[in-house]
Amino acid sequence: MITEHALLPVVPGREEAFETAFAQAQPIIASMPGFLSLSLSRSVESPGTYLLLVEWDTLEDHTVGFRGSPEYQQWRALLHRFYEPFPVVEHYNLVSSVPQQGHPPAM
Repeated sequence: MITEHALLPVVPGREEAFETAFAQAQPIIASMPGFLSLSLSRSVESPGTYLLLVEWDTLEDHTVGFRGSPEYQQWRALLHRFYEPFPVVEHYNLVSSVPQQGHPPAM
C-alpha cells in the first residue's frame, strides 16, 4: 500500500467553491483501479490549506493508472484551478502504525 500526500494551497476566498468541486471530483478518484481510501482535511491554523491523503494499492495505480486516465482530465478540470501555487505530491510507504483503542473513530 502507498499513501499519496498532498498539501493543497487553495486561493484565498475560494475555499467553499473548492470544497464543492472536491465533492464532485471525489467519485472520480474513488472509481479508479487500485484506489483504497481518501481523506481531505482543512488546516486549523491555515484555513486555505488542505491535506489530501489517498491510499493506493501500488504507486503505479496513482502515477500511471490514474494520472494517465481520461478520468484524471476530469479531476484536473474540476480542481486544478483552485491551487496557488500548484501542490507538491509525494508518496509514502507505511513504517509504523498504532491502532486507536477504546475510543470511537474521530470525525
